[in-house]
Amino acid sequence: MIEEVRRVAAMQDHTLRVKAAAELMGDLQAAVVETSRMRKESIAWLRDHGHSMADVAKLMGVSRARVAQLRDVGPPPERAFLGTEHVRVLVPMRAGEREYVALEDSSTGQKLLALAHQVQLEGDLGYIPTTGEIDLGHEDLIVVCGPKSSPVTAEALGRDPKLLFETLPDGRWALTERDSGTVHTSPSDDPDSPVPEDIAYLGRLPRPDGQGTFLLIAGIHAVGSLGVAHFLAENITDIYQEAGTKPFSMVIAADYEPGTKAILGSRALSGVLLHETA
Repeated sequence: MIEEVRRVAAMQDHTLRVKAAAELMGDLQAAVVETSRMRKESIAWLRDHGHSMADVAKLMGVSRARVAQLRDVGPPPERAFLGTEHVRVLVPMRAGEREYVALEDSSTGQKLLALAHQVQLEGDLGYIPTTGEIDLGHEDLIVVCGPKSSPVTAEALGRDPKLLFETLPDGRWALTERDSGTVHTSPSDDPDSPVPEDIAYLGRLPRPDGQGTFLLIAGIHAVGSLGVAHFLAENITDIYQEAGTKPFSMVIAADYEPGTKAILGSRALSGVLLHETA
């Protein structure tokens, strides 16, 4: 960062320097917010693992009173689960007489953006074309799209070592736990199911360029994705404590109101399945 400041300071053309300075200030402000989050998380970890306030103060080179002030300053640690600066949520366009976004997908996107704002992250909503083409080479990306709608997500899901998103012989989609063989199907596909319910995939997968990861949400039906957004809003702290920002996947179930598709409740059907890395 110091080198960047020096580079901007050396600019003689003020029309160029004013733009570069504004961009650098934005980067510096984002870095301050993220480092305050990391500091807050580390203070909490140290305190939870037996370090006294005096220990932490000594490590930081400040007074105990200052540590007491700083432990509450900054975004919540779980902010890192969604991103570090600006979240981009992508939802699919559907083909019909004219292209449209399903109400459930739109609601999912808005609920995820509301969660991002809650943990002090900016965000915006984007749309996946009906071709299913998605550029996964971006930071802080959340994709809401199943394998049926996009070959890109189908390929990414195919590399998940813990869950298999597959079509059963009877034509239903299912999520199968590779290790145990447990098969999860959507009660919405069962006409005898007493409660409207759907299931969905939630996971963090590697980007194809190898430069990071992205979050993927894929319901058996669109309402399942909305159930994941509901689940994250209530459980993001616990999931972050288990998975951090490491690759993982899990199966989420959600009950919904048939007419409005409003989510009535959500829960995990599997644990947080961490992906082993070399």
